[in-house]
Amino acid sequence: MADLQKLYDAVLNGDQKAAIAVTEQALAEGVTPLDLITNYMVPAMDEVGRRFECEDYFVPELLLSARAMKGSLHLIRPLLTASGIEPAGRVAIGTVKGDLHDIGKNLVASMLEGGGFEVIDLGADVAPEKFIDAIQNKGVRVVALSALLTVTMPSMRKTIDALKAAGVRDQVKVMVGGAPVTQQFAEEIGADGYSDNANAAVALARKLVAESAPA
Repeated sequence: MADLQKLYDAVLNGDQKAAIAVTEQALAEGVTPLDLITNYMVPAMDEVGRRFECEDYFVPELLLSARAMKGSLHLIRPLLTASGIEPAGRVAIGTVKGDLHDIGKNLVASMLEGGGFEVIDLGADVAPEKFIDAIQNKGVRVVALSALLTVTMPSMRKTIDALKAAGVRDQVKVMVGGAPVTQQFAEEIGADGYSDNANAAVALARKLVAESAPA
């Protein structure tokens, strides 16, 4: 029998090879994908996030853990899709138009995947139309905007304004982040939430999805 605690440990320690091996064995033995995600992988990533907050872990450790999680998810996601199981939520993430920085955005995307979300990564220098397309055609419930330069922060406002003009703003929650972005700026441009680090972004996304869920 697969020792599922080893899956938790592999994700926590950023050991992708071990994570994949345990996942393969567990699936072969009939363990459900949802069991692996809910009871071992997401808790491991939550612990990674907690250690990051306490400064026991740093960005390299976060990236390794996210990589291990992705290795397992690569095996699990097709099974979830086939069984009709929905992810925690579907998030479209991108660095806004005019900004080519993507390291922070990539880290947030990885942490969101580790938190059980399906992430549609639109990349960097993303025009508002791409976010609108993701909302209209891919069932996105949360839009995550990143900006790493002060001069590209206005693109966040333009993107939110474009969502309004397209009539899709009310269908999604918008969260923003990036080095120059502040809570005050988020409120000024009409975003639903702001996060100053990748771990907090996962908690924020969960909160926003819960708020948007049908009563």
